[in-house]
Amino acid sequence: MTITHERPAEVQNLISPQLRALLIKDVRKDWPDLTDDMGERGVNQMVAFLATSTVTGQPMTPSLRVDRFWHRFLKRSVPYLAFSRALGVDYIHHVPDDTEGGADPEAGRAAMEATTAAITAAGFEVDAEFWPGMGAADCSQCHAGCTDSPVNK
Repeated sequence: MTITHERPAEVQNLISPQLRALLIKDVRKDWPDLTDDMGERGVNQMVAFLATSTVTGQPMTPSLRVDRFWHRFLKRSVPYLAFSRALGVDYIHHVPDDTEGGADPEAGRAAMEATTAAITAAGFEVDAEFWPGMGAADCSQCHAGCTDSPVNK
């Protein structure tokens, strides 16, 4: 069964313009060439990823680009907690992969495909530039094991 968000645009609007600007500014600290357009798209992909994680039973894994936005959002704990609760969960946890020896690239590709399929099934658009295998996005240390974990799914 596919669970979709009835109004993905409303979910995107849970991130105010002011918070979007702060997140883009924060991400630019590690990605100085980030344009305003890419920043907006990055916030949108992060929101789609996080929102989808609250309605799917499968673990999801972010791309490096999406993870950059997520890490910065986590540091802004007050709006992050409010966002999680607005999606109907207590908190969307970031669970890093602590496996020694690194991740299996084949498993990483499969995890990304499953994640982007879940995002699409939830009614969001997938921006290929933010996901490996679809566009120009880089893989990350998280690609085969760093996942979401919403509490009270």
